[in-house]
Amino acid sequence: MPPAAPAATRLVIHADDVGMNHGANRAFIELSRFGTITAGSVMVPCPWFSEIAEAAAGDDSLDCGVHLTLNSEMTHYRWGPITRPGASSGLLDSDGYLWPDVASVRRHAHPDAVEAEWRAQVERAQAAGIDVTHLDTHMGSALAPEWCDRYVALGIELQVPALITGALSAYGPMNHLAGAGHGPFREAVAEARSAGMPVFDEVLETDFKRPRDQPADYEAMLGGLDTDLVYCAFHPNAPGGAEIEVIEPAKFHVRTDEYELFGTTQWKEWLGSRPLTLTTMRELREVWRTPDS
Repeated sequence: MPPAAPAATRLVIHADDVGMNHGANRAFIELSRFGTITAGSVMVPCPWFSEIAEAAAGDDSLDCGVHLTLNSEMTHYRWGPITRPGASSGLLDSDGYLWPDVASVRRHAHPDAVEAEWRAQVERAQAAGIDVTHLDTHMGSALAPEWCDRYVALGIELQVPALITGALSAYGPMNHLAGAGHGPFREAVAEARSAGMPVFDEVLETDFKRPRDQPADYEAMLGGLDTDLVYCAFHPNAPGGAEIEVIEPAKFHVRTDEYELFGTTQWKEWLGSRPLTLTTMRELREVWRTPDS
């Protein structure tokens, strides 16, 4: 008998940074309805949260999680925590915003304050009518060894998947976790597996280092996948109004290029031609909640 054909990779094509600005919200809504984005997650502390919360509460087809946010990394477009913590929390930089980089959060933040902020973000999303399908983490901060156990425990408590990979090296945005020890991460993975939570084989991320004159090759990124469960942490953003162009002048092209590509029929047809099964975080959540179904 010929060998069995390899199973199709289950692929979550995810829009990160929803709620950061209007263009991110527009991209998430349009591309979700078009069928080339299967899930997204909202940054609750950001200025455009209320817009996407209203849209998600009114449209059950939008698969929306919470992009747990401990960082405010833009130069002049900043946000703070929603828990209104004092200086002793370690969540605030000298200007009263969230820290611009993960290393600073790790140096200063108290784990209790981190967990309180996460819980407040989830609760605000739920109160706004969002069916929170999953948790993930802005700039990878929730996977830091100081509190990754709390991150997984929160997902288990809420019965929503907390994005995690079997190995830290398989997590694309790990560049923000330089020097992080792997021991606590391995323990968190073991806890996730013990609870039956889905654990991803790989997280791919938008290449923010791509120069403006170099075209992106997403077919190469997704064309050779050979693992079971893969998550794409992409960042599509609709252009216009000098919005993202002003917020992130050196890198906005990466986000707007994704939006333009993912909205084409050619890209949608290419995805359909590959041995890929597009899935949502809501589907993974429901399978986890009803394992015998």
